[in-house]
Amino acid sequence: MAIPLDEFRVPVVAYAVTNGEPRITATNGAFESVFESPSPETPVTAIFERFSLVNSTGDENPVTHLIRGDSVGMYLDGGGSGGPFFARILSSDGDTGYVVFRDANEFPGIAGTPAVDPVSSVISHDLRNPLDVAKAHLRAARETGDTEHFDAVADAHERMERIIRDVLTISRDRTVLDLTGNVSIEAAAKDAWQSVDTEYATLDVADTLPTATADSGRVQRLFENLFRNAVEHGSAGSRDSPDDAVEHGATADQILSDDSAGSDSTSSRAANSARAVTVTVGALENGFYVADDGPGIPAGERAVVFEPGYSTREGGTGLGLAIVERIVVAHGWELTLTTAANGGTRVEVWF
Repeated sequence: MAIPLDEFRVPVVAYAVTNGEPRITATNGAFESVFESPSPETPVTAIFERFSLVNSTGDENPVTHLIRGDSVGMYLDGGGSGGPFFARILSSDGDTGYVVFRDANEFPGIAGTPAVDPVSSVISHDLRNPLDVAKAHLRAARETGDTEHFDAVADAHERMERIIRDVLTISRDRTVLDLTGNVSIEAAAKDAWQSVDTEYATLDVADTLPTATADSGRVQRLFENLFRNAVEHGSAGSRDSPDDAVEHGATADQILSDDSAGSDSTSSRAANSARAVTVTVGALENGFYVADDGPGIPAGERAVVFEPGYSTREGGTGLGLAIVERIVVAHGWELTLTTAANGGTRVEVWF
């Protein structure tokens, strides 16, 4: 059930990459009222050329990000087409994508900044994606009376709640821990497993796990993020196909079509089941580990996976593993990322 571009009250342009050049394929009324109606097959770069200042939150030029469909933002100012704007690239299928333009004044602190602080970026950038999803589907529901749109609204709200929880956790890393008692690592792991979407994954507690003087709520949060990361990235093929993640991010396909917003179809369930991952929690001499049997993390990425904002999954906040590291450090523990015996990812926590 596709939602027309005109359901969005902000400028949106659809594009396709042809012979290495991102070209406009469709626009909505809001875009045309600001930038005028472009000629068919106009290069997307023609829009950027209207501005004297174009900064990207990514590490490449805008054309490269458009071609790759990178989920980055761009600050546009100094042009005759209004503004300033903060434009977001949303990837779609194959060599297609969308650029969504918003008033940059809605994003304090971004103006003129080549690289946005990761946590601020999550609040001002990533949170806008599910918010746009909810708004578009709500308008469509009001106009069509089709109640199926409300499922997409509910999914978007759940996504926003998770982002808010992640941001609060990452921003409260200096909060005093409650270390008044011993925490069962096994109980924390099992409780965390029940609170994460793990329908197509299996938990294996391989050993008798230790207890530790710790903040029970933080330890459970640590496991929740490790489990979610293992399920989303550990499933076979998930690193090559972000849309197959267990928790779907707010991609352009979710904004523009219901077909990719949910995971309840028979084919989607069968595909997820076929990629089911096993997550193992085991004991160390003085700690514990969490391992999965997925494809693992490439050696070149291991140095940056714990940095706030780093994510390989479309729609991911990039805060999950950063939260894990901060919880570990707050307890005075040590963290090691290595390769599991079966080639997957193994995270070791030492007391």
